[in-house]
Formats: sequence, structure tokens, C-alpha cells
Amino acid sequence: MVNASITTSAASAPPEARVGVHVDDVTRRFGDVVAVEGLSLTVAPGEIVAVVGPSGCGKSTLLELVCGLAAPDRGHVAADPAALMPQRDLLLPWASALDNAALPLRLRGVGRAQARAAAAPVLAEFGLGGFERARPAQLSGGMRQRVAFLRTLMAGKPVLCLDEPFAALDALARADMQRWLADTLAHEPRTVLLVTHDVEEAVLLADRVAVLSPRPGRVVADLAIDLPRPRSATDPQVVALRARALEALRR
Repeated sequence: MVNASITTSAASAPPEARVGVHVDDVTRRFGDVVAVEGLSLTVAPGEIVAVVGPSGCGKSTLLELVCGLAAPDRGHVAADPAALMPQRDLLLPWASALDNAALPLRLRGVGRAQARAAAAPVLAEFGLGGFERARPAQLSGGMRQRVAFLRTLMAGKPVLCLDEPFAALDALARADMQRWLADTLAHEPRTVLLVTHDVEEAVLLADRVAVLSPRPGRVVADLAIDLPRPRSATDPQVVALRARALEALRR
């Protein structure tokens, strides 16, 4: 007998009524391929949890389950309403940066002028003032990612699911975006599930790092990162935690 379910709390629920994310003994199959099996993971409201693991271990599948884009074949997923930022920015090439950022409001029926008025000041706070009318092709990779992240925030969901948000950037741009994201989340706290292949990025940004096994994915290590922010990649404690996460991956 298959026992599977998804529960999503109301978007308007007060902070004290939020559940964060609870994934309990979840299995998800795609035909003969078992993506995740017996996977359990809890993210407290306001917590940032990074998920690392080998390619094909079900990290993106986990985000889809949390966002309600897929249903488990077994187990239970309970989460506050979640917004997904996929690996590619998927900005509308014909729309301006401002209209891309305001898209979630437009999809909720907000008029164009009102949606633009709501998104414009936030766009400036994200360091994109003066680029409101720029099309995606006129923006750098880092700027495109900022617009994509702002679009995710404008969805107004308490949970953010970020799938390799900086994977397409070069090392310098990636480091800049990591610092920017940490600062943004400090001012705009959300419950965050961050999928990344970069263990150092996970240790720099997260409160905890969940390590998944090779497919079918399940949590094989859960490392607490009890370090003040901002963090430096050269901090001996960061280096030691990175080594622990890598060792868990090797096992």
C-alpha cells in the first residue's frame, strides 16, 4: 500500500504558525529509477539548510517535492508555501529587469503599474538601480541572478528553494553573489533550502549542511554550522567543516 502525502500551510499564516519544511521517509520514483528513498529532512522556520551530494542523487527532486511540483510515492512532505529558483534564471528575454522582477505580482492579478511600483524600490536595494529597463541580454550573469532571486522573493513565499543559483557564474562573480545572498537573507529572513555542488558555499551560507548519498538519495550526514556571519573561506573552522562535509560525501 502506498502512503504518500503533501501538506502546505496557508501563505498568510503568522510566523508563529509556520512549520518550515518537514520531509518524512520520502521515496520518489521516475519509472524504474528511484531518485530518493527513505529521505527525511527538517528545516525550522527561518533556518538556512544547504543540501549537497553527488550528481543524480535527487537534490533537485527534493526541491520539487517541497514546492509541490511533484508528489512522493511514499512518505509525507509538509511545508510552508515555497518558491523555487531553478538553476537557470529563466528570465523573459523580451521583458525588462523590472517587469521580470514584478512577474509574480502580475501572475496574482496585480496591475502592471502597481506591480512595477512595488518592485522598483526593491530592485534598487538589490543594486540594480538604473537597470530597470534593461533586457536580460544587457545584464551580466550576476545581475541576472539578482533579478531572478528578486523575482523569487516577490512571490511572497516564506520558503525559498534555491537550486544551484550561482552554478553558471565564474569564481569571482560567484564569491560576490555568495556575500550578497548572505547579506540579503540577513535583512529578508526566510526558510531556505539551498542545493549546491559547492561544499564551501554550503558552509559559508547555511546554518546546517545535509549530505545526500548517491542515488537513491537519503541524508547520510547533517552538519551544524554554528559560526557567526559573515564567514571567511580561510577561517580554520570553515575549512574543518568543509573537510567534514567532503568526508561524508566520500563515504
